[in-house]
Amino acid sequence: MYAVIDIETNGGSLRNAKITEIAIFLYDGYKVVDSFVSLVNPETSIPPFITRLTGISEEMVADAPKFYEIAKNVVELTENAIFVAHSVSFDYNIIRSEFRKLGYDYKREQLCTVKLSRKLMPLQPSYSLGKLCDSLNIEINGRHRAGGDAEATVELFKLLLSLDDQKITFGTLSREHYTFDNPNISAELIESLPEEIGVYYFYNSERELIYIGKSKNIRKRVVSHLLNVKSNKALAMRNDIADIDYELTGSELVALLKESEEIKQKKPFFNSAQKRTYFQYGLFTDQQIDGYIRLEMKKIREGSLPLTAYASRKEGIDHLYYLNDEYQLCLSLTGLNKGRGACFHYSIKKCNGACKGDESIEDYNTRVLEALESFQYKKQNTLIIDRGRKINEKAVIQVKNGKYIGFGYTDLVSTTKSANKLMKCIDSYQNNRDVQQIINSFLKKEKVERVIEY
Repeated sequence: MYAVIDIETNGGSLRNAKITEIAIFLYDGYKVVDSFVSLVNPETSIPPFITRLTGISEEMVADAPKFYEIAKNVVELTENAIFVAHSVSFDYNIIRSEFRKLGYDYKREQLCTVKLSRKLMPLQPSYSLGKLCDSLNIEINGRHRAGGDAEATVELFKLLLSLDDQKITFGTLSREHYTFDNPNISAELIESLPEEIGVYYFYNSERELIYIGKSKNIRKRVVSHLLNVKSNKALAMRNDIADIDYELTGSELVALLKESEEIKQKKPFFNSAQKRTYFQYGLFTDQQIDGYIRLEMKKIREGSLPLTAYASRKEGIDHLYYLNDEYQLCLSLTGLNKGRGACFHYSIKKCNGACKGDESIEDYNTRVLEALESFQYKKQNTLIIDRGRKINEKAVIQVKNGKYIGFGYTDLVSTTKSANKLMKCIDSYQNNRDVQQIINSFLKKEKVERVIEY
């Protein structure tokens, strides 16, 4: 028995997304024998771009049942059935996340019609549900609505079953089974992990976060951790794992940015090599009446936006000394010389005399700007477009005035609209040198889909 499922959500991340509509068609391989279609009250707002995409508004779901009110229907209808969906990881993991919030461990075997289509119908121009159905003359009565998309997926699945001479759907897509020394980790838990890009989280028996990682294949990377016996630290972490969670990102760049942010904020025990305290200090510029650009490292106040941020005061001072040495800046104009008169570097001929007014404002400020450019973005105002978590979605990363602002997700259609409209999907994150290096590396290697300057 197959439970062909489609959901619509409010567009949040895996951990925060809430279902706004669900459709389940129970299919026995010949016909649909039962079905369930319902709007769902997400108990949170629905962004305007999601309403434009799906047609589902906050008014429509105001009187709809909440997920916990339909949870029993979902469990009973999908029991002993294979969970089938187009890009199954997205639908399955959102539903599983909803159940986890209710304290229920929802697990089903999964089958992805995207993967199956690629195997049984290679060389299609696109495997998005809409375009694939168009090319196969499968009508969708209500695109981006759970009922219409699920019904179309049933028709697609019927076709795939008719082409499945090798019975791929009956086992050859099944995953390998592993056994682990850790009694908390079962093969079923590993099988529930997606083979997709994202961030994964290890918890101990007390539900304390002990490790955060990123991978292009979450399941494969987690297995490598669990089979790792190369060091005492690896063994200690493996034995301490009691539960595993993850969040799909679609984009490798977003996965790296999210991993970096969360390690620094949550400070898991086994991420000690990457661990940083929260960014309390930042680098700021100030141009006083004398015209020289001054650099100042100070504590970050709410609402202030530094050029870059530091994990500690010492890290900031070390970076300032590096900039002074590399670009022959003045210790007095970078806050490292507290006395009056010429700075120490002037006495050893590493400063050209800006502290005494001997160097022209233009010459000194030119080197300051070169120093700032050395660790800032080459393009000061950009929107980076990359893969989303599902076929009709894109990730958007924003850099504004040379500073990382954050990232978000939007539907494919919105990426053709103005930069101002794209920015509405951005969630704010901390700007720091680590994310600057990550983003610059991807831009330099052209490892993103598109860059929009604004």
